[in-house]
Amino acid sequence: MSNHQKRLSVPKSWPVERKTATFTAKAAGGPHGEDGVPLVIVLRDVLGYVDTATEATYAVNSGGVRINGDSVDDRNRPVGMFDILAFPERDEYYRVFPDEGGRLGLTPIDEADAGSKLGKIIGKTTVSGGRTQLNLHDGANLIVEEEDYSGNDSIVLNNETNEIVAHFVYEEGALVTAVAGQHAGEIGTVEDISVTPGSASNTVTVDTGEGVFETVEEYVVVIDENFVGEDAELPTEGDA
Repeated sequence: MSNHQKRLSVPKSWPVERKTATFTAKAAGGPHGEDGVPLVIVLRDVLGYVDTATEATYAVNSGGVRINGDSVDDRNRPVGMFDILAFPERDEYYRVFPDEGGRLGLTPIDEADAGSKLGKIIGKTTVSGGRTQLNLHDGANLIVEEEDYSGNDSIVLNNETNEIVAHFVYEEGALVTAVAGQHAGEIGTVEDISVTPGSASNTVTVDTGEGVFETVEEYVVVIDENFVGEDAELPTEGDA
């Protein structure tokens, strides 16, 4: 199996130029499915920390790169939405966050904020013993005792203990960001949730403070102010 991926066919979320060369790195198996971006692309093409794949291998083998609190040993390990990238020796920490246009971008964060990760609940299942399993956007699963979690809610997990430290409910008035579609990267509050009959996706209307847009609810993720860059302009009550 090839270790390369044609640039013209990579997902739109990948932060790569499509016409500069024929191939780029191929993501290894892991979280985020086909949307996961190989770590080497982040190190080389986004941050500019390395110039070659060989240098990326050295960087991960030296233990200088952590994702969600864990050391990385594969330069092609997939990186995706809301992952936490840490470079302790540089004292640099980033949250993967959508840029305008849907590409994955990096938001600098403080070390104190790098100890937890946001996850969107995309489904719930009942497992043995009648317990509830939450299925998250990156492919992770979590067993919980409580029943007050719903699809499209967001949770924050401690990277060390995997315990839930915050719960953001998907409802009118919630702060959300669009992570796909033509409004990817925009932030606003949920103005209305429209339930569509049948199998079609529900739609959500979002007020950004500068305008209103409508998208399908699969494209939005509930966040709070701590998950937005300090320079971002958030909608305030009374904005039109």
